Parts: sequence; C-alpha cells; structure tokens
Amino acid sequence: MAFGHTRLDARRPPQPSYCTCSTTAAVVALCLVAVWMTSSMLVTPAEFSPFQPKVRPLAPHDSPPATGGLTNASEMERDSPVSAEETTDDDQQQNVREQVKHRDEQSASELKKKLDENEQVPNEKPSEVFPDGSQAELLNETTTERGPWPTQAAQSNKDTMEQTATSSAPVSYSWKLCNVDARADYIPCLDNLEAIKKLHSTKHYEHRERHCPEKPPTCLVPLPEGYRNPIRWPKSRDQIWYNNVPHTKLVEYKGHQNWVKVSGEYLAFPGGGTQFKHGALHYIDFIEEAKKDIAWGKRSRVVLDVGCGVASLGGYLFDRDVIAMSFAPKDEHEAQVQFALERGIPAISAVMGTKRLPFPSRVFDVVHCARCRVPWHIEGGKLLLELDRMLRPGGYFVWSATPVYQKLPEDVEIWEAMSALTRSMCWKMVNKVKDRVNRVGIAIFRKPTDNSCYVARSEANPPLCGEYDDPDAAWNVSLRTCMHKLPVDPTIRGSKWPELWPLRLEKPPYWLKSSEAGVYGKPAPDDFQADYEHWKRVVSNSYMNGLGIDWPAVRNVMDMKAVYGGFAAALRDLKVWVMNVIPIDSPDTLPVIYERGLFGLYHDWCESFSTYPRTYDLLHANHLFSKVKKRCELLSVIVEVDRVLRPEGQLIVRDNIETISEVENVVKSLNWEVRMSYSQDKEGLLFVQKTSWRPNEVETKLCCGKALAITMTQTPKSMEEEKGVLPEK
Repeated sequence: MAFGHTRLDARRPPQPSYCTCSTTAAVVALCLVAVWMTSSMLVTPAEFSPFQPKVRPLAPHDSPPATGGLTNASEMERDSPVSAEETTDDDQQQNVREQVKHRDEQSASELKKKLDENEQVPNEKPSEVFPDGSQAELLNETTTERGPWPTQAAQSNKDTMEQTATSSAPVSYSWKLCNVDARADYIPCLDNLEAIKKLHSTKHYEHRERHCPEKPPTCLVPLPEGYRNPIRWPKSRDQIWYNNVPHTKLVEYKGHQNWVKVSGEYLAFPGGGTQFKHGALHYIDFIEEAKKDIAWGKRSRVVLDVGCGVASLGGYLFDRDVIAMSFAPKDEHEAQVQFALERGIPAISAVMGTKRLPFPSRVFDVVHCARCRVPWHIEGGKLLLELDRMLRPGGYFVWSATPVYQKLPEDVEIWEAMSALTRSMCWKMVNKVKDRVNRVGIAIFRKPTDNSCYVARSEANPPLCGEYDDPDAAWNVSLRTCMHKLPVDPTIRGSKWPELWPLRLEKPPYWLKSSEAGVYGKPAPDDFQADYEHWKRVVSNSYMNGLGIDWPAVRNVMDMKAVYGGFAAALRDLKVWVMNVIPIDSPDTLPVIYERGLFGLYHDWCESFSTYPRTYDLLHANHLFSKVKKRCELLSVIVEVDRVLRPEGQLIVRDNIETISEVENVVKSLNWEVRMSYSQDKEGLLFVQKTSWRPNEVETKLCCGKALAITMTQTPKSMEEEKGVLPEK
C-alpha cells in the first residue's frame, strides 16, 4: 500500500494525446499550455498557503466538499468534463483551446516566465506527506510487550486498563469553562483538591504529586485577562508578557536574588539565580572549569535540573549545546515552571516525594541541584538514590548548596551526613570549590562505572536492589532505598558512555542488537535508521514548507508518541526543543531517545500532562489517537491538547481516516482553524491551529472548594520543610 502519492501520482490515467496531435509550433505551444494547466490544477500539500484552509478528500460518511476544497486524483478525473479515454484528438484540442481562452493574462505571463526560465513542469511528487511504499511499514508498530520492547505499563506492574470501544463523535458539543480554584493555571492531576483533602499524610509532599480525577475533565481552561501571543525566542529568555503569567509573589520573594523583576508590561529575567547572581553563563563555565571532563555540549548533553526555579540554568545551557530537563513542584514558588515554559525553556511540574520520576534508569549525563534544599541525607538517602537510578554510570552530580560552602552548625551537620551517604553509595567527590565571583561553592560527585566498589563495601548500606526490582519501571512506582547493580556486559545499555554529541544523535546506540526486532519489525539498528531517514524526509519535504508553519514562532514542541525520537532529531537545526513522550502502553524506547542526546518522559494520555496551560507551540501526534481511544474517551484527550496548546498553537495529526475525522469534528467545534486535512489509502493527515475562542458559559462547580481552601491554608508551615523539593528560606 503506497502512501506517498498525491494527485500527481502514477495511478492517474496517462494523457499523452494533448501533445501528440501535430508537430507545428502552434500546437507545441498549446501542448505546453495544456500540460501546465493540468498540473497547476492538481495542488499538492507542499503548495498550500498558510492562510488558506484546505479540505481533505472526504470519506464516504462526510459531507460534500465546499467550493475550492481539495479533491483527490480519481475525483479530479471523474469530475472533468471530458475524460482522456473518451475523447478524440480533435475533441481534446478543442478542449484545450477552450481552457486556454479562459486563462487570464496573469496566468499566461506566469507560464511565459516558466518557459523562459526553462522550469521543469511539475510532474513528479513534490512533497512527502506519507512515506512511499518501501517505508509504509513505519506507520505501524509490530512489536508487543512480549518482545524485546516491553511497555512502561508492564514494567511498572500497572494494572491493565479495560479496553472500551468509542462510538463515533457526536454531531455537536456543548463547551463550558472550567470552574476551578486554579482558574487559568489549572492542571487537573495537580489541582485535584478533593483528592488532596483525603490524603492521610503530606509530610512526603504527597499533596504535590499527581492525583488525577477519576474522570478526565472536558471543560476548557479560561485565558488570563489580557493574554497575548508570547514573545519569540531568544528574546523571550529575557522577558515575557506580564499578563500571560500575572503572578508577583515570586517577584516579591526572589526579586533580590536576580530571578525575576517587573518591568512595565513585562516580567524581566536578568539571567541570574540564587546561586549565580552574576549570570548563568558564568556559573555554567565555572562548573566546567571545576571538572573539565564534564565537557558541555560534547560529553555532557542531557541534564536533569532539580528544583529549577525559573530554569535560567536550562535557558543558558542552550548556548553550550546542552538541553536540561528542569522540574519543580507546582506552587512552591508561585508559577516558576510556568515562567520557564513561557520563556521557551523546557520544564515540567514534578516533585520528589514518594514516587519515582517518569524517566528511565541511567539516562542523564549530569544531575544538577542549586540550593534546591532537598533533604538528600534523610530516610536512608531515598531521594538521592532516585538520582542514582537516573544518572549514567560515570555521570556527575553537581550540588551547589549552603552545606557545601557555609559553616553554620546546621550546614556542617548536613555536609557530614551527605558525605557519609555519598561514600556509602560509592560516589566519588571529584572536586569541591568556591566561586569568588558568585561567592558560592559547588561539590561535584561522580557515579562509578562498575560494581567493584559495591562489592568491597564493609557495610552494604544502602543495600543493592534485588533482581526483581526493575530500575526502568518508573510510572507510579514507589521510591526504593536501594541501589541497582551496574551492567557488566559490554553489549548492555549503560556499560559504555554514549558517542560524543552530535554523533550520538544519528548513530544507532551500541546496545541495539541486530538479532532483535525494532518497533517496526526490522532489525533494531536498521529500524532506528529507517525511522530517522523517514522523519528527515517528511520534515524536510512537508513540514518545513508544505504546511505553512511559521517556524520562527515555534519554540516549545511536543511529540506525543515519539518512538525513537526521529521527529525531534529531524528538527535539530531549528531553534526549538522537543519534549518526546513515550505513552505507557507503547514500546519502551525512551532510553534510545536519551542515548541520542534528546530527552522526554513517560506519560499516560488518559490523564493530564504535568504542565501548565498554554505552554506548547506545536504538538505532533503520529498514530496516537487511534490507539489511546481504545482505553479512554478521545474527547477528553483532545481537551487536554487544547489545554496544553497556546492560542495560535498548532497540532499535526497523522492517523487513520476514521480517527482523523473524529479529531477534525471536535476541533472544529472548538473553533479551531483547519489548515489542511488530507487522506490517502485509509491514512490521513490533519493540520489545525487553535484560536483564542473560549465559551461564555462556566460549568457548575461540584467540589466544596472554599472549605477545602480553608483546610489547605491551615496546613502547618512545617509541612513545607519536610520532604521533596523545598522552597528556599
């Protein structure tokens, strides 16, 4: 089944008689005109104007297309007044003359220009919306969790969700605004006040963890008053519109520390932080000077920034060709993650509480913590052991906190406890130095590369995890107080450091075995390479020009079902970053994504994503919706897409025709603009743009929010000092 053909395809009946009727100069000219006219009517996806919505060839159950809509090759031939097979040479010449007669002078002028410039008549497929026949299998996963690619749901021992069939999308929808305390900042799984009220304890930051509603909401999040299109990168790193994130508590609390300031209608970010008041770039270079082997942008490419603040570190690491996965809990410092995302810097709302973070084991090159005040040393070092799980063998932990460089009794006590814990974990402190400019110090620890130290310990504390404990199980899995053995087999992931950046982006990881099948059924290294070549071709031939995307306006991108990260890799030369999401019921390929110097996380799309509303410019969903709708309502998933996308943000959907039609019906009811809807051989592509439309009606509030709010405000202050990522005093 070939997906690559447009209406300029080989299946269109040949029309040779236009140019074989005579050898005179006049007839030759007519032939050239006819060929150009024929091809010019067959508009291809690559030629769509970004300002003119187009309609796909309709499925049988759809309504007839509006005037000017797209039709496919067979429809074009069927609707033509005279078919090529039924006409004589004279009839065809007459038909040509009639068409030429009605061409205006502008068209004739354009044709003359084409002929003068010896332009080739467009008679080949100019755009690859779908792969050609040899690549068609890339659209379908063939492996199962019983093969070499288990799913995260299986690894995490999560109960299998009951499959439910979804009916066809309803004809109309009734939309209402969400009536919640969080209002324009609503994150359903983090703002579930009813569930938080029922918690038996909050001392381990359970109230900042995910507590998803039993039924995902289908209401729409309102816009902040005065919201406007975000400032473009890189200017957005320095300032954002105040009305887009109208919060001042962080300004008041951290203004003296050079985090964020109010400047007229803007919020300004001087580029500093608590530990780097004289600029993030100086601090970044200071770390590399303290340990040359860190080698930003070469050996070290992917960083985890714990308790990131407004993520200025991550924002300036881009200048060193490094990407940082930054995270902080919601509301500890008001809207800090929202500030980061509005600036165009990667960040998620998360907390180190009772659950593992949604990342695989042994994937981060560097883990950084600048005065994040996490109590690493208590309860058997449970939180530091979680960092150990995610840090690569031979990777570095950079700790910049007051116990490193201050001599107050409390700081000295913490430093001694931390030193004992890291020694027992076989982490080696490779440097401890103070920056005379920022007047802060850093301690750099290195994780071992083999198990010799673990075996030689006089006391196995913390203990090694049992064989039953899967370090890659990360979705809804409780934290452990143990360490995992390091791989000794040179063919196992984690036994070697990845290739230096950027070679690691394109080269299949050494641990992908040719003897095992990849996600699409080929030998794993070939699968990886085919996926990469496929997405480079699609991005280059279609996404760069064919969809009319204003790429300079795009900064925050999400691939909702990333597989090997080929889509993100194909965007590497653009000024964008891509959050690669691996659904929990998809093959667990997230370690491959990290190995190639990209980042992402696990997620269940039947739940809300841990990000603020309006934080992504572009979402890409390749055969995701048809899969997820077997487990949950497609409507609620699209509502989540609406929540995450910024106004004028865009969604690209590649899926089967039935699913494309369902998605299109829903987004049209949301008053989104359909920029392109295209189908071929039961496969479709939908490209839509969100608008600023919001309904006027507000839903009825079901939860006793006022009573709960009183309960939350009466929570003892000491709760904020117990566990997790704590606010700085």
